[in-house]
Amino acid sequence: MKAVAIGGGTGLSTLLKGLKREVGETIDELSAIVTVADSGGSTGRLRKIYNIPAPGDIRNCIVALSESEDIMQSLFQYRFRGDGLGGHAFGNLFLTALTDITGSFLEAVKLTSQILRTKGNIIPSTIEDVHLVARFSDGTVVEGEEEITEYGKKGVAKIEEIWIEPESAKAPIEAIAAIEKANIILFGPGSLYTSIIPNLLIKDIRKAVNRSPALKVLIVNAMTQPGETDEFTAYDHMKTFLKFTGLKGIDAVIVNTKMPSGDILKRYLEQGQEPVTPDIAKIAREGVKVFAEDLIGDKDNFVRHDPDRLTDLIVKIVRNEVFSEL
Repeated sequence: MKAVAIGGGTGLSTLLKGLKREVGETIDELSAIVTVADSGGSTGRLRKIYNIPAPGDIRNCIVALSESEDIMQSLFQYRFRGDGLGGHAFGNLFLTALTDITGSFLEAVKLTSQILRTKGNIIPSTIEDVHLVARFSDGTVVEGEEEITEYGKKGVAKIEEIWIEPESAKAPIEAIAAIEKANIILFGPGSLYTSIIPNLLIKDIRKAVNRSPALKVLIVNAMTQPGETDEFTAYDHMKTFLKFTGLKGIDAVIVNTKMPSGDILKRYLEQGQEPVTPDIAKIAREGVKVFAEDLIGDKDNFVRHDPDRLTDLIVKIVRNEVFSEL
């Protein structure tokens, strides 16, 4: 089976950590199509200097799929301290340097993937220097992934429209080829407006996904995100995803049903985040299959999907929904 995961941020890298164990087993070929519209931190600073796509999410996904030694993974995630290089991740600088040397961001990603021996293909959703732009309900237009989220946190308006500039940005041929071959396409988890949706704002990718007969699955976040999905239920995530991406539809939704422990939940509530309500029946009435299980981990002090639990469920879905059609 050929699987494609589309997204960005920590959500996609968490998913890939689980999926890589199935490469060579359930999965014959794994590809990750990753957003490059990030505008914050080390990534944002490098973009302004070198006019390149954002390397941060790409770096995280390469490390997540890496089969290299732990020291190499730690090296690529290392952040410098002090003035000058302070805050920069080594992996971001490495990708930037390789892009400058080879003249190609895509080639830099391929070479870095070879060095870290990834169990899958990492493909930027575009190799152009794109920026995310949103119009809010109060008429304010905000440019930049980080800036959009920060304006949303003010609570004065909701996102009404979102697009990328330039709107004519093209996807790499490798991304389209991976989608065309896929048996299953996974969206998320991750920041809905700034990590998942931006990939589908690239027309080539949206058209390829709409043409694809693959099983299309949305993985809903476990917690709401301040400034983006405040008070969103699982159904709200699905409807918003379809509305802003322009996709014709999806086949299934994965929803977490496990509540965080008391202390962790309290901390998240104080930060303006709450568990996403699994309104399963409402989704099912739209003709979309729902797979609901306890999917968050117990080990971390954060609420995030457990890579192994999520992968186990995806494998089950594949065997029931994909292999039966092959």
